[in-house]
Amino acid sequence: MIYYITGGERSGKSSYAQNLAITLHPNPCYLATSRIWDKQHQQRINRHIADRDHRWTSIEEEKELSNVILPKTTVVIDCVTLWLTNYFVDTKNDIEESLQLAKVEFDKILKIDANVIIISNEIGMGVHASTEIGRKFTELQGWMNQHIAKHADQAILMVSGIPVTIK
Repeated sequence: MIYYITGGERSGKSSYAQNLAITLHPNPCYLATSRIWDKQHQQRINRHIADRDHRWTSIEEEKELSNVILPKTTVVIDCVTLWLTNYFVDTKNDIEESLQLAKVEFDKILKIDANVIIISNEIGMGVHASTEIGRKFTELQGWMNQHIAKHADQAILMVSGIPVTIK
């Protein structure tokens, strides 16, 4: 099953995803896609790790997510935005190449017999990006969100900590 959870920043996506994962498997995995960009970001990552108890296995993978998702497991992927950032930076901000690479990788995940809970952000619902690179990334994020949602078995929009079923 593919579960897609999206919403704005601090909308409750991670908590909802983690609670869902625990209901699906006694020992879920948390797949972190983020590169460590600075000290503040490392502190945020450390807080996320501390929030999870002994039942969780943490995995870090920046781009090739399908390589670390095992069959018959439950995995929370956190998050699409940081995962796409890795492609976007590595392709020198090429939207088309980043989108193609991400779609190919996501389509590999669809073939794995696992519960995959994917967290994303609706960055296009916020303030309009003031830079060209920001606008390009917002487009990339929106197109990838559409691709994931299309293939998800269930899609949830988090609004102020409340899950709203959209699919």
